[in-house]
Amino acid sequence: MTSHDVPVEIAAALRRAGVQPGSRLCCALSGGVDSVVLFEALCRLRAELGFTLGAAHVDHGLSANAASWAEACRARCEAAGVPFALFRVGVTHTRGEGLEAAARAARLDALRRVDCDWLVFGHHQDDQAETVLFRLLRGAGVRGAAAMRAFSPPRAGHPGSLRPMLGLRRARIECWARAEGLDWVEDESNTALHFTRNALRHRLLPCAQAIFPAAVPALARAAAHFAEGDALLGELAALDAQSCGGAPLSRRVFLGLSTARQANLVRWLLRRADAQPPGAQRLSEALRQLGASPAGRALDVSLGAWALRAYRDAVWVEPVSAPVPEARAWHGEPALPWAGDWVRFESVCGEGLSAARLAAALRCELAPREPGMHLRVSPLRPRRELRKLCQEAGIPAWLRARLPVLWVDGEPAWVGGIGIASAFAAAPGEPGVLPRWPAGGPAEA
Repeated sequence: MTSHDVPVEIAAALRRAGVQPGSRLCCALSGGVDSVVLFEALCRLRAELGFTLGAAHVDHGLSANAASWAEACRARCEAAGVPFALFRVGVTHTRGEGLEAAARAARLDALRRVDCDWLVFGHHQDDQAETVLFRLLRGAGVRGAAAMRAFSPPRAGHPGSLRPMLGLRRARIECWARAEGLDWVEDESNTALHFTRNALRHRLLPCAQAIFPAAVPALARAAAHFAEGDALLGELAALDAQSCGGAPLSRRVFLGLSTARQANLVRWLLRRADAQPPGAQRLSEALRQLGASPAGRALDVSLGAWALRAYRDAVWVEPVSAPVPEARAWHGEPALPWAGDWVRFESVCGEGLSAARLAAALRCELAPREPGMHLRVSPLRPRRELRKLCQEAGIPAWLRARLPVLWVDGEPAWVGGIGIASAFAAAPGEPGVLPRWPAGGPAEA
């Protein structure tokens, strides 16, 4: 073993991930041997690869030695001329969530506050094998069994994640650290067998390796196969979303998919929105209710913090407390986005809104309803409260606050799902504009 082989492999992993000259990397520095080796290698690679380097340490306050670990990390960074950030976090865990998971979540939340392009972690192949076992024994699906990714690219507002030592065994990393004369801290909790991951590491994996000597690389290889399968499922979901008309989905087309593809598509939509997908049982029940609901009936089924919702031929997922859309001026565009869908304005004759009345207006605006709003939809009937009109039209309460209203010079001229105010209606034979919502997509150019 040479003194350069670990940094060489880390450099290759950084290049595969797309790290460019000028990229800002932040090393997650715990002070343990894995993160110390990673930090040392990154320091040596700065000039060669042209990136800038910082480091961050998260102090959970769970050990009497926590302060000394933080100080050791600070001193290491000062000696290397690397900017250092220290985060002190509290760890609280809810029923059903272990201390390990809560501490890990608090650590990630803190690290994501670092202003950088890439967060770099010291996870290695043994960590990957433990993660695969842990997740499989908890009943994970394909995505969960894929365990940790070698890299996830940066995206808007979020740094990417890099694990350039994921192909290296723990023993090799420790051997290199000793050969280089590095020092590190030891977390006493790593030997506490009441923590699930420690029990896997010290009890289950040694048994597996006694029967299958190559158990660790084989599990890591399985994770790569699961990751490939998950990528294919993502591609299938994208195709299914397109066939369903985008956002929102066509209820009719969505229900024509197999149940497995429906579930895959919903999970994909939630992940794209940075939402936690529900458990299999809850999602299965939501899809069952959607399939059993009569065509056109409104549906609102909880998926946790998010909900599966349907109205007329539209199906979508959104937060349970979805925000009310903001008002936007309408200057005659063929379509305007609204509440995850579109309001489409079609040119018609003898129906819809009077085109002449719209042309003479000083201001046309698509905006939410106002409290206590009334509307006259027929010249033969009095103005009626919008709430009662919604009840008659079968519009669910959770959707009413986000119904689009076209305000013309301060007067409601049209309400999505309800209709057109009689005072703004086009006369027979007169050019008109007919708004449609939900439209399932923007108007064609």
